[in-house]
Amino acid sequence: MTTYASETWVLKESMKCKLLITARKILRRIFGPTKDRDGTWGIKTNDELNNLIRNKNITNYIKVQRFGWFGHAHQMTNYRMVKKNTSGDR
Repeated sequence: MTTYASETWVLKESMKCKLLITARKILRRIFGPTKDRDGTWGIKTNDELNNLIRNKNITNYIKVQRFGWFGHAHQMTNYRMVKKNTSGDR
């Protein structure tokens, strides 16, 4: 739900930060707390989360989706509005 229609978004730096923060909050809920050596529990650090998801993040996912959408729009016929808007032809 977080990335719904993200193919059409313009990603500004402030939006990237907000998306990364939201994704880390969700990942901390999914993976749960970490038990330290002394037996105390704590939240996972950003480095631990990056290792768990193998350094894949939400902004890279959105960029890949945008390239996929661009390829899809590029194959459309010339009379389609999406094709006209993405190619700059009016």
